[in-house]
Formats: sequence, C-alpha cells, structure tokens
Amino acid sequence: MNFLAIETSTEACSVALVHGDEVIERSEIAPRRHAELVLPMADALLAEAGLSRAALQGIAVGRGPGAFTGVRLGVSLAQGMAMALDIPVVTVSSLEALALEAPEDDAAILSVIDARMGEIYVAAWRREDDGSVSLIDRERVDTAAALLLPEVSAWHVVGTGWTTYENVLRERIHAPIRSAEGARYPQARHVAEVAARRFRHGDAVAPELALPVYLRDKVALTLVEQGRA
Repeated sequence: MNFLAIETSTEACSVALVHGDEVIERSEIAPRRHAELVLPMADALLAEAGLSRAALQGIAVGRGPGAFTGVRLGVSLAQGMAMALDIPVVTVSSLEALALEAPEDDAAILSVIDARMGEIYVAAWRREDDGSVSLIDRERVDTAAALLLPEVSAWHVVGTGWTTYENVLRERIHAPIRSAEGARYPQARHVAEVAARRFRHGDAVAPELALPVYLRDKVALTLVEQGRA
C-alpha cells in the first residue's frame, strides 16, 4: 500500500511515505515553518519513490494533542489531499507516535508534551510483543505537579514535557526511570507505523471524519492569570 503520513503537532515537522515495504521520511525541527515545509516534503518523497499523488491509497496524520496551529494544519492538509484524491484517512494519536520513540523493552512509557501555560499533554503506555504500544492510562492534559500515574516496575519518559518539568516529574514518578529523553517529538514514521496496522484492519475513515484532538479548548492565559491585570 502507498500512503503518506504527516505529523505537525509539535516543533517537529515530518512527513513519511510508505511505499510497499519501504518507508522514507523527511523531518525537521522548524517551529512556525510547518506550513511552508509539509507539501514540499511530501512532493520530495513522492519524487524519490517515483510516484505521483494519484498513486496514493491513503493519508495518515497525527491528530494531536499538541500545538493548536500545528494540529489544525496537519489534519486540514490530510483532509484536503484525501478529498482531492478520493482516498481514506487514518488519524493517529500524537502521544502514541511519541511513545514509539522510547526503547523497546518491558518498561512502561510516559509520553509527555509541553502544553504551555504550566500544563502537559500526557499518556502512559505499555510495549506489546509486536512493537506497538497500548494505553495503560488515558490521554489527558494535566499539570506536572498533579500528575498521578499507574503503578509499574519502571518507566521510559519521552517528550518535551520532560525538558520543561523534569524536577517536578521526578517527584511524581515513583518507579525507576530507565531513560528520559526531552528532545523527542512525534514523528511521521511512527504515525505511519501505527496507521499501517489500521489500514490493514479497515480502520480508515472518510476525510471529513478525520478530526483533530486538542484535549483542551483554551489556547492562552488571560491577563489576570498572567498577573498583568
């Protein structure tokens, strides 16, 4: 199956192309430049594989949570391309894609994205025998200081929330931390990995049903909350 995967929910802008058994990708840490990069990345991958857009059979996209602008951009582009080509879409949790950045062993995985305004997007996962991950706690937005986690034997922590709130998270994580990587972002290659399974199982949807997930509605603090009024 030939399909594109797009992930623009964080500072990382990435696109992957699944072409049969091959996966090729482009990724760049480029805050505020996603809109200018995504389509050229996609066209470059198609050219490298010798494919036209008409050869695509589906689109996958990171549905968030993450930056509001980035999530909207990725989902809108996926919808637009899929509608133009009359092909289905698979949406993938950006926290799930991020969890796949963690080492593959028996430790639980905490994927944590800095949500700004003192909050984090967070979810806990376990690694399955086939390399996929499954939720062991719900995806949510929370403060690092209020975070409650399930009891596990050990953790891998991935995502920008670790960079911002490491000291607080260390107090909330009671099991041993085997690894912690703050400079990790959801990547299109992992969106593609999850989406490949879902395409095979018939879990794709029509483009208009591919919706973003924000986990919160508020995008900025009021002046009172900022202490400026």
